[in-house]
Amino acid sequence: MVSTDKPLKIALLSYRSKPHCGGQGVYVHHLSKALSDRGHRVQVLSGQPYPVLDKRVKLQRLPSLDIFNDAFPGRTPGYWEVKTWADSIEVCSFMTGTFSEPLAFSLRAWQALRNHLSNFDIVHDNQSLGYGLLGIQRQGLPVLSTIHHPITIDAKLELEQTTGFMERFGKRRWYSFTKMQARVARRLKRIITVSESSRNDIASELKVPLHLMHVVPVGVDPNLFRPLPNIQRCAKQIITTASADVAMKGLRYLLEALAKLRTERDISLLVIGKPREDGASIKAIEHLGLNDAVKFVTNVTDERIVELYAQSAAAVVPSLYEGFSLPAIEAMCTTTPLVATTGGALPEVAGTNGETCITVPPGDAEALTAALRQVLDNPEFASRIGTAGRERVLERWSWHHTAAKTEQQYLEMLIQRQASNSSR
Repeated sequence: MVSTDKPLKIALLSYRSKPHCGGQGVYVHHLSKALSDRGHRVQVLSGQPYPVLDKRVKLQRLPSLDIFNDAFPGRTPGYWEVKTWADSIEVCSFMTGTFSEPLAFSLRAWQALRNHLSNFDIVHDNQSLGYGLLGIQRQGLPVLSTIHHPITIDAKLELEQTTGFMERFGKRRWYSFTKMQARVARRLKRIITVSESSRNDIASELKVPLHLMHVVPVGVDPNLFRPLPNIQRCAKQIITTASADVAMKGLRYLLEALAKLRTERDISLLVIGKPREDGASIKAIEHLGLNDAVKFVTNVTDERIVELYAQSAAAVVPSLYEGFSLPAIEAMCTTTPLVATTGGALPEVAGTNGETCITVPPGDAEALTAALRQVLDNPEFASRIGTAGRERVLERWSWHHTAAKTEQQYLEMLIQRQASNSSR
């Protein structure tokens, strides 16, 4: 009989876990801590960049070849670095133009766990969806995966903004790993996702049956992401998060809106994230003459991010699509007025237009301009939606609730497995 009182031994897998920018590392940090708060023993297995973890959570490093590190993204590893079969697969896949980290990581995780199956009750994958998970599952450990959203949507949005045969061929090749992710997702016994919107998109894009997917929203720490009344908002600054310099994040449209606003007022944009040196964002900034109006900040702590929100007149989520959006609820939790698109799950997250946020259609720079003008020109209205936004977050999302619902998924899966074994 599966005990609901006995602490679970959980292996939490994440092929990369950047601590402060990008959802993977944030998810791993907060979920592992909240599960530990509930008495469970969590061990994180991660590739680079490694997560920042609570002292109760053990980290097992599974180093990749670090081909896509921040300092030298897309570097070619030396032959002396290739030491294992997973290394060989990673470098060979990279050399043929495919994003190789998820597959290689899953194989390293399988290798790390295969002789230590008794040390864990369950394996929880954070969207690597590599073939190694099926190896772990075949050896008898229950495996479930969190899919934040189907990466096939990223691929479609990138291709829509790509011109030229060779460039389109390269993008298709890069995203070919999504075929593996779809195959693995359909063969796992249970999937967690973060919103109803994402659940429906996964069913449509990856063909995963709806009955295998269960919605467990992510959360926010309301004691950390809180109003800071001692910091005055600057009417000349807006803020956004761009965890990746990709089309899906919609930064291009926010830059166009910023350029329009600067024809009528002194306004600047603070971006939490790092642009690619030759990426679309840098090119757009130069084309629009915004070099002095846009500042990027990276490697900042959560405490500093809260301060940056407190300084800003508005937070913007200009994404063409989101499976959930941690930046949205983090901004709302600080009472920063939120302007967000209606892409993907954002309406489900941000709430009612004019009450808890202002919403605009995705990919519409004119609408973004008008929405930001409405916030900047109406401080009382902005303050009202900021306050209502925090109330919405407090009612719905915390990492405590995320951990409790995730624990329930673990227990249901273990009970299901026990029943299946008993019927044999």
